[in-house]
Amino acid sequence: MTTPQETILIVDDQAVFAQGLARLLDTEFPGVHSVVATSGQQALDILAARPVALMLSDLRMPGLSGMELLARALEAEPALSVVMITGYGSIETAVEALKAGAYDFLTKPVDRESLVRVAAKGLERARLLGENRRLRALVAQAGSLQTLLGRSQAMNRLRESIAAVAASDYTVLIGGESGTGKEMVARTIHNSSPRAAQALVSVNCPAIPDHLLESELFGHVKGAFTGADRNRKGLFLAAHGGTLLLDEIGDIPMNVQTKLLRVLQEREVRPVGANESTPVDVRILASTNQNLEAKMQAGAFREDLFYRLNVLHIHVPPLRQRADDVPLLAHHFLTEACRDMGLPPKDIAPEVLAFLAARPWPGNVRELQNFMRRLAVFARTETVDLPLARLADSNGPGDPGDDHLPPYKDAKTKILDDFTRTYVRQLLAITEGNISQAARISGLERVSLQKILRRLDIDAERYR
Repeated sequence: MTTPQETILIVDDQAVFAQGLARLLDTEFPGVHSVVATSGQQALDILAARPVALMLSDLRMPGLSGMELLARALEAEPALSVVMITGYGSIETAVEALKAGAYDFLTKPVDRESLVRVAAKGLERARLLGENRRLRALVAQAGSLQTLLGRSQAMNRLRESIAAVAASDYTVLIGGESGTGKEMVARTIHNSSPRAAQALVSVNCPAIPDHLLESELFGHVKGAFTGADRNRKGLFLAAHGGTLLLDEIGDIPMNVQTKLLRVLQEREVRPVGANESTPVDVRILASTNQNLEAKMQAGAFREDLFYRLNVLHIHVPPLRQRADDVPLLAHHFLTEACRDMGLPPKDIAPEVLAFLAARPWPGNVRELQNFMRRLAVFARTETVDLPLARLADSNGPGDPGDDHLPPYKDAKTKILDDFTRTYVRQLLAITEGNISQAARISGLERVSLQKILRRLDIDAERYR
């Protein structure tokens, strides 16, 4: 589809020829407005006065030649798609124009099929570049990594929830799958809260050995245990006046759960080995990727602690439930990776964006970020294309520029498997792991679909 703002500029000193091309293009592309210029200078005036998606220019013109017009047009608008038109005897000049930045060329007499094909490709390129500029502007507007990117309904609801809980001082339990950005949500809550000027202290509970976690949280006094050669105040006191994030709270041992409950109830901490408690003013945020209700039933998590933590609850949606945000996130992470490596910004082909949006992303935003980092490393052109994206998706060995090809049968099998894997993942994401519904949508027998899942090692449970 085209947009009303799209304009094709046709430049040729033969007015009748140019007007004929304009009528043909207006017929083939109803949403496009064609404008005719009969000289290079007139074309430059039009380019200065209005946005142009595609310019078709004759090479041989009196006054300002096609090559001179090309250079000046691209100087003014480097992203402009330019198609040069030349006679059969000037093919070498057309090739020079391509080297100078022209997008494509046509030879006279111009046949309808070639004109429509080249114009369609040029307009699609203009739309791609325009979309890339728009997404880059959104990324720049969003700011740093601490900003929650996304315009989907799920992200809008998440932002509304964050705004609601940030104003209070109640404890918040943040749930969601690994890689969804729970820590970023916690930071956003803190930065939007009255405690924003104070510290946000974060502790990754599973990363600290059980026997050290109590000391890490509550502190200890000198001589409390072997190796305690000095007093340590602990993270609760370090966060005094601010916010403490207990990341992956579901993994803390029962003995620490009991002491944590006491701190939440009494609002005071007693360091290991101390005889007295110290009052503490801290807001608690806790995150988990586990089902704490199920852990309570299994006796692995204290029920009273759960209800102390779950005063307010926020669920961070998985990426598969906000596929509309994938293009924006992909551009953000690619721009970030290029900046980190000192590379110029890269664009993403439309078919790559569709490919990315169709993947279920079991690792969520973190997986997408790592995927875009791989693309930034291996992309050797200004635009990330689909073959490179498929190669990065398969995690295949070898350099992306390697000329070695596998046997035809192996290559064909791999492509078919990649297609099947992408299709089935999207199918399961739509049906939320319902095999029967997935079989009906796909037209496959349930048994056949289950065989495919086993062969490709895809677990439907991950999509529920």
